[in-house]
Amino acid sequence: MPLILAPLGQEVKIVKISLDEKTKKHLSNLGVLEGGSVTVLSASGGSTVCRVKEGRLALDRNVASHIYVA
Repeated sequence: MPLILAPLGQEVKIVKISLDEKTKKHLSNLGVLEGGSVTVLSASGGSTVCRVKEGRLALDRNVASHIYVA
């Protein structure tokens, strides 16, 4: 399922990121990798706020819809 549909407060595993290489590299530098885990903290308006490792990251709706989790 896309990250934008992930349940709030539940840790999920990233299984696929279907974005261009430049964006994937940028996300990788921020800690968002295939095989990694994130927790959705809120999904309101046009962004999704996630906990990645020890920090928080706000993702644009378009980017979050191309990150698939299980």
